[in-house]
Amino acid sequence: MDYIDQLIYAVALLFFIFDPFASLPIFISLTKHMDDEEKKRSARNAIFVAAVLFVIFTLLGKWILELFGISLDAFRIAGGLILLMMAIEIIFSLSFTKGSDKDNVAWVIIATPILTGPGVISTAIILTASVGAFTTIIAGVISLAITWGMLRNSIYIVNKVGANAIDIFSKIIGMLLAALAVEFMLQGATDWLMNNNFISIAATMI
Repeated sequence: MDYIDQLIYAVALLFFIFDPFASLPIFISLTKHMDDEEKKRSARNAIFVAAVLFVIFTLLGKWILELFGISLDAFRIAGGLILLMMAIEIIFSLSFTKGSDKDNVAWVIIATPILTGPGVISTAIILTASVGAFTTIIAGVISLAITWGMLRNSIYIVNKVGANAIDIFSKIIGMLLAALAVEFMLQGATDWLMNNNFISIAATMI
């Protein structure tokens, strides 16, 4: 892929994983007692923290893996598993995380796997290995900017589009995430087998 194709792919993937459509109903529910300025501040704080964590793991993620002796292939499989769990949460409206304090909306959103959770961290490290840190950060900034705009105008969007339409679109995103999760796990398993010569050994035994 050329640079533009890589950037479009990275933006689309990260946007799906940040999944602002799934966070809209949560954000509206948790900010219903706030005025407009407080809602805007909550959205801004959530995106700021998400961006900081995203950049840290984009730039230092590979070094962190090396520090703990974790191969990228193993992390790709683990990341795919986490993405699959995220997809299951979205599709079946489940929650694998504990509840948080409703008075701290920014941290509630960050605590869930909707914005910067294990799925985004995994994807940031994997994308950096495939398209580079610069492209990954630019894609993250674009995706988070769109997400911030949607959170900031959450009530307007839900009123215009409807909660049912947002829920249906979120389910579609969940299916796409599930497919991407399977791709991550298959690629990680295949690369691990190749890097450890298991495929060559198996071929000689046939």
